Amino acid sequence: MNDLALRIADVGLPHPLLVIAARAAIAAGDPDSAADEAHRLRRNLLGPAVNATGVLLHTNLGRAPLGRHYSRAPLGLEAGTDGPVRFSNLEFDLGSGRRGSRTSHASLLLATLTGAEAALVVNNCAAAVTLVLAALARDRGVAVSRGELVEIGGGFRVPEVMEQSGARLVEVGTTNRTRAGDYRAATKRDDIALLLKVHPSNYRITGFTEEAAVADLAKIGPPVVSDLGSGLLDERCAWLGARPDWLAGEPGARQTLAAGAALVTFSGDKLMGGPQAGIICGRADLISLCAAHPLMRAFRPGSLVLDALQSVALAYLRRDADAIPFWRMAQVPVDELDERAAALGVGRPARTSALAGAGSLPGQEIPSAGVELDGDYAAALRANDPPVVARVNEQTTVIDLRTVDPADDAVVTAAVRHALSE
Repeated sequence: MNDLALRIADVGLPHPLLVIAARAAIAAGDPDSAADEAHRLRRNLLGPAVNATGVLLHTNLGRAPLGRHYSRAPLGLEAGTDGPVRFSNLEFDLGSGRRGSRTSHASLLLATLTGAEAALVVNNCAAAVTLVLAALARDRGVAVSRGELVEIGGGFRVPEVMEQSGARLVEVGTTNRTRAGDYRAATKRDDIALLLKVHPSNYRITGFTEEAAVADLAKIGPPVVSDLGSGLLDERCAWLGARPDWLAGEPGARQTLAAGAALVTFSGDKLMGGPQAGIICGRADLISLCAAHPLMRAFRPGSLVLDALQSVALAYLRRDADAIPFWRMAQVPVDELDERAAALGVGRPARTSALAGAGSLPGQEIPSAGVELDGDYAAALRANDPPVVARVNEQTTVIDLRTVDPADDAVVTAAVRHALSE
């Protein structure tokens, strides 16, 4: 078995993994398949992929892409190969020389961006909501509209998240219509700690509908917590110069706080365009209670996340949208995508429609362009190194260039030619 593992060393995996591949091939009665087993194992490791689906925030492909500074090789980190290996001041106060707080770096920038008194970062938005409920409403009621008892990805639902936090769900209103008076009535008949408003970022209810505005809820009494989910920082989109049409109706964290919300929660890897993180912004006293809660230890992010989040926040403060891959891709003019599609020299140039994705902006399409191939070549494109992930509509393979970095156009061309030849 060891000899067989040595013979497939050119696959590039560490020897213990080659042994696993060799063992699997022998167990299958086909030692000659060891190299194929090793390649299969390698492809199952975390690695880069070319997103040609047209879904900007593709959950299965890591949602918001990060800049090249944070891209990692598929077989391990390569930090320090072109410079000295250094630590970071993650929890070290450079002024006093004593232990500091990991919440103080990106948090200051996020508070500045949203106009909040303070901010806190955890590992995802579900953790942010859970922490807020546990710290501020344990064993007390939280009023939520029946039309906002949403289910997020993976089958997790707001009532279940609330149950795990120790807070008690108090449903108000109806599925399609909920007024501020419904929340007010709940505070008179029950011990309500918070009014929770959940933005329907992954669905839409249309027709005979009504919802209570944050400004009206803020007049009732209990603190208003608004879970924005998608994470648009500011409706003005100053980093772009103008608000895109496809963002119509999406609430901003800054405006929601200005309207009277005590806290807002949102994801870092959706419309913010950063790493996976949950962000809580708002009143300093409530943020302090969340930061001091025991769950914060379990939910706190690591240095890589905070470093990436800080980099993205600084780009926003500089109004440098081009430094944030999500916004850079989202804003490419369609005419430029047309030119790239023609320059590929493969497939049939075509106009397409891209999507924000990741449960953001449901039903909102973004004009785009790419190439089409007659037939289903998705599997062949995925077999490329690096894999190219496209979409298939009615036996037509669509390669949408809005989500492809221009530097990868040559990769796409080579992958398509190889797929067609196969």
